[in-house]
Amino acid sequence: MAGNYHRSVIITHTTLFIAMTTVFSWVSIPFIPVPITLQTMAVLLTGSIMKRYAGIPMAMYLLLGAIGLPVFHNGAAGLGVLIGPTGGYLVGFVPAAILVGLCYEQESEKIQVAGLGLATLVIYLFGLSWLVYSVPMNLVAAFTTGMLPFIPGDIIKAMAAFLITRRILPYTPRFSADD
Repeated sequence: MAGNYHRSVIITHTTLFIAMTTVFSWVSIPFIPVPITLQTMAVLLTGSIMKRYAGIPMAMYLLLGAIGLPVFHNGAAGLGVLIGPTGGYLVGFVPAAILVGLCYEQESEKIQVAGLGLATLVIYLFGLSWLVYSVPMNLVAAFTTGMLPFIPGDIIKAMAAFLITRRILPYTPRFSADD
C-alpha cells in the first residue's frame, strides 16, 4: 500500500464516510414505520465524492451495523435492524451510492442531479419492497407511510448534497484511469 495514493484516498474516504453516515444516523426524528434521518444525505454525499467507489463505505457501514456496532439510527445495531422494517432502505444505500457515483463521473450537472434523484428512488424501491414483505402491508399502504411523507425532506437533502458537493469537489482528490 505504501506509495499507492489512489488506494490510500479510497481507504481514508471510506473511513470518513462510514463515520459521517453513522453521525448522520443519530440525527433522527421518530416516525412510523421508519424514522427520518440524515443518512440518505450521507449516502448521496458519499456517491458524489467517491464516485464509483461509493459502494465500499456503504457496504462496510451495513457490515459494521450487522456485526453489532451501533451505527444505525439512534445507535441501533445487529441483524435485527436489517431484517426489520428499515432494512430495505439501509440495503438500498449501496446501489444508491454507486448510482450517484457513476453519475458524478459525468461532467453534466443535469446528469449529476438526475443521479441524486434516481438514487433516492432506488433507496425507496428497496425500502418499500422490504416494507411490503416484512411488515407485511400492501403497496399502497407502504407508499403512503414509507415514502410519501419523506419526499419533501429527501428533496431538500438531495439539494443540500448537490450544493455541498459543488462547494467541496474542487478540493477533493481526483482519480485518473491510470491509478
